[in-house]
Amino acid sequence: MRSLATHSTGYYLSPCATIRSAAESPQIKTASKNQTRRRKKFMRVSRHNGRSGSHGTYNPKHNDREFDVDKADDIRDKMTPYNIYWNCIDKRPVRHKDLSEKDLSFTEAERQFYEIAYGDFLLKQNERHIASRHKERCRTMDDIRENPKTCPEETIYQIGDIDSHVDPDVLAKIAVEFFNEHQKRYGDHVHILNWSLHLDESTPHIHERHVFDVINKYGERCPKQEQACKEMGFELPDPDAKQGRYNNRKMSYDKECRQLLLDICREHGLSIDEEPIYGGKEYLEKQEYISDKLSSEIESRQKKLNDIDALVKEVSDIAYEKACEALIEPIIEESHRENNKVIEEYKKWLMSDERKASKETRTYASDRISKIQDRLSNAKATVISAIKKAFRLPDRKKVYTAEIAKAVKPGIMERLRLAKERADKENASRPAENIERKKNNRDMER
Repeated sequence: MRSLATHSTGYYLSPCATIRSAAESPQIKTASKNQTRRRKKFMRVSRHNGRSGSHGTYNPKHNDREFDVDKADDIRDKMTPYNIYWNCIDKRPVRHKDLSEKDLSFTEAERQFYEIAYGDFLLKQNERHIASRHKERCRTMDDIRENPKTCPEETIYQIGDIDSHVDPDVLAKIAVEFFNEHQKRYGDHVHILNWSLHLDESTPHIHERHVFDVINKYGERCPKQEQACKEMGFELPDPDAKQGRYNNRKMSYDKECRQLLLDICREHGLSIDEEPIYGGKEYLEKQEYISDKLSSEIESRQKKLNDIDALVKEVSDIAYEKACEALIEPIIEESHRENNKVIEEYKKWLMSDERKASKETRTYASDRISKIQDRLSNAKATVISAIKKAFRLPDRKKVYTAEIAKAVKPGIMERLRLAKERADKENASRPAENIERKKNNRDMER
């Protein structure tokens, strides 16, 4: 079995063409210029750790895009070719678009590292279990690699946010300097397995995976985080308190790593907001942090949808009230006129000499009908008021306004879409107009 020393992770990457090419995409260049203009404010450096979440241990396939990116809504697949990957077996940075069959996936690289580093430990440990008649305790290397206590820890590095962040090549250079210095200090007990620079999501960031280990009493190297931190010289944050979830040496290790990262950022001339927030909660797991961010975006979009629904409801309510006010009275008037026409026609028919009844009888009947006509005319206003009141009953109004909203919403959405398109076109034309105006001014000054 090859020695772990042959796979030292101490040297990572000097500034080279691969890092510089991280910003070669036209989209990234444009974004970088915009970020440079806005980089006067202090930026926050994010460093989030995690091993597992509700779906189990974190899968490295996300980091080197070992899946169908077309099915991922949060990934801009046109930018994926510019991602950069590095693993401790191949030991070279490679862009996604330059990957070949010779390049190991992160999953395979981690599997090989675990075999090289912890193969002896696993073999001897299983032998000890069998000797002590506890064969059920024997494990495979995948068991160790996927166990939450012995799997790789994943860290996400980000400088800035979606509105203002450093250029991708600056982020990569800072991260590489950090990894190199980190391995000089802690490389005997912490081994960086892989890292990836993602440019195909909303904000450039780096995923890095590492494993902690020690030499046990049998002389075997085995994964153990807290013991590794102890052997590296880290103390409990509160030495007088009991060791636990909120008082452990890993916290001291993370604090020192964060400070090292901040120092390197300052050396690159960045203005950094040094107050740690860990995504709003201390030591928030990666998936939970991402989930919170997505929930926030969903909530924001839901508010916009609610605003549109409220607008449609308001329009429907107004339309319904106007319809009741404007249509009921004319409809009653027209109905009254039509009824009168029918009644007058009947009275003419009744008074015709062709009828067999006596004239007195026919005249009496005609007078009675006329009086009914008059009473109906006098009651017209009351009828109009009663019908308006009936149409304004909450239950009836709710049903009718819902029908109106259903009918008008597509039209409102289409008008909003067209208005947005016009606004976007106008905004897009302004920079070109400004550039042309400045050019004309320079020509005039000459």
